[in-house]
Amino acid sequence: MNARITKLWTEIYGDQVSQQTRTELEVLLEHYRELLTPPPSCTAESASGAARPAIWLDHRDAVMIAYGDHLKGPDCPPLQFLHRFLADELEGTVSGVHVLPFSPYSSDDGFSVIDYRRIDPALGTWDDIERLATDFILMVDLVLNHCSAQSEWFQAFLRDEPPYDEFFITVPEGTDTSTVVRPRALPLLTQFETAHGPELVWTTFSADQVDLNYANPRVLLEMLDILLLYLQRGAQIVRLDAIAYLWKELGTPCIHHPKTHAVVQLIRAVLDELAPWALIITETNVPHEENLSYFGDGRNEAHMVYNFSLPPLTLDAFVQEDAKCLTEWAATLPRQQTDTAFFNFLASHDGVGVQPARGILSDERLRTLIATVQARSGLVSYKATPRGEVPYELNVSYLSAVADPNLPAEQRAAAFLCSQAIMLALAGVPGIYLHSFIGSQNWAAGVAETGHNRAINRAKPNYDTVVDELGTEGTLRALVFEGYKALLRARAAHAALAPIAEQEVLGGDGAVFAVLRSDGREAVLCLHNVSPDSAVITLAENTLELGDDRTFRELISNDVLYPTRESGNRLSIGLGPYEILWLAYTQA
Repeated sequence: MNARITKLWTEIYGDQVSQQTRTELEVLLEHYRELLTPPPSCTAESASGAARPAIWLDHRDAVMIAYGDHLKGPDCPPLQFLHRFLADELEGTVSGVHVLPFSPYSSDDGFSVIDYRRIDPALGTWDDIERLATDFILMVDLVLNHCSAQSEWFQAFLRDEPPYDEFFITVPEGTDTSTVVRPRALPLLTQFETAHGPELVWTTFSADQVDLNYANPRVLLEMLDILLLYLQRGAQIVRLDAIAYLWKELGTPCIHHPKTHAVVQLIRAVLDELAPWALIITETNVPHEENLSYFGDGRNEAHMVYNFSLPPLTLDAFVQEDAKCLTEWAATLPRQQTDTAFFNFLASHDGVGVQPARGILSDERLRTLIATVQARSGLVSYKATPRGEVPYELNVSYLSAVADPNLPAEQRAAAFLCSQAIMLALAGVPGIYLHSFIGSQNWAAGVAETGHNRAINRAKPNYDTVVDELGTEGTLRALVFEGYKALLRARAAHAALAPIAEQEVLGGDGAVFAVLRSDGREAVLCLHNVSPDSAVITLAENTLELGDDRTFRELISNDVLYPTRESGNRLSIGLGPYEILWLAYTQA
């Protein structure tokens, strides 16, 4: 066990406790040292160790986000349908898949885990997971803040059976928890009947999701074991779910605690030691600057963080038909390095977060955003704060939110694809929710059936029905699906669109979001009109560093484009409604 891991273990648990448990940590790491080898889908570059960039994903890589049972049918387990969809329908466009929690669970669509080491038999088997990892870069969830109240761990806690009697957090009646930041408008504590009588147990997210006690080192040892098991089974990217709330200390906000960051650093150190091909990504749906803190010093915490501000700001641009706020924010994004990258996304199994837009959008624009989503049949979820309940999340299909439902299918698809092109053009690794790929709209019936707002974007349709609809020319699903694949093929064709390639966000017409990407030799000028009207952007030639040819090749259509030359060495380029232009050229 290297000195970095030893130092972090001591920082987390102090000299005495760390010395008492260090041997257990060493035994655990040595057990997996011989078992962990790069999975078959791992590239030679990513497996080569310290010589390669930490972010080894490139412009050809994109990750599809899906539940294991998002696509169903009668003739095989859902995980096999997911594999079939990736292999048959998305061949050559998607290299990775984030399979959302796949263990047996009791609530929250998988995020209330009963047994971390098993695959939910309703989805398939470990063999199905390993086959996915053979053909695709596999991303998995480590739901480490909490587990199910129905788990054997918690049931043993209720019976006061070691070691689980110290796996969870209890507080006396009347304890002051007013400083604790709440992500939901639900009680922080839930009463359970235990062998000692009634006990108040810490439940950050719901009464069925009981928080684990990381002040007990054996909880962290258990989770490290599960993490390494997932890597052994083929995972290359591990998502640390709800990591911001991990460490509890009364009298503090219990969010972004220094020891939470130390745990992330420990996980990173363990991966660097045993599985240098693996990446960790933190899920922290919080204001932008707080989110960035999980990059640490750029080398000691997460390889990737979710770009949580991107979904609400992109949606705002289309609602307002004005890219000004999106442009100003994107211009402040930190320069990409070889060791870190954003995980760019617009839609996921959750909704569009409101908190990451606070302080960036004005209160008036936020109110307009919320009202527009509600007018387009979306829903709003709330969280508890000292000021009362405030909007926390917009629950809506991103297609239903971004594209006016009164528009024709062709124009709705164009608006939606323009929003997705913005995400694909920015520096970072793109994550694409399956329902975005297949052009799904709000699933109101799911909300009515479950009583949960998030169900609006979690439909689980029949595989054959979806494939038939995707193949029916002119339908909204087909227009979105074929357009999305064209965007991914265009992105894969140019190294300037790699996750860590240079990026410069350019100002211009209020309706045009413009970003210049470069790999040092060639560049791609990415232009996106967020409005239903034509728009023009004018740029200085020296901003682009145009070569002698002074023409562009449009990556999506492969057409040659000649910009209009203006006085003062400026160029103007016109865009139609919701048009996307990705213009490649050789730099001087």
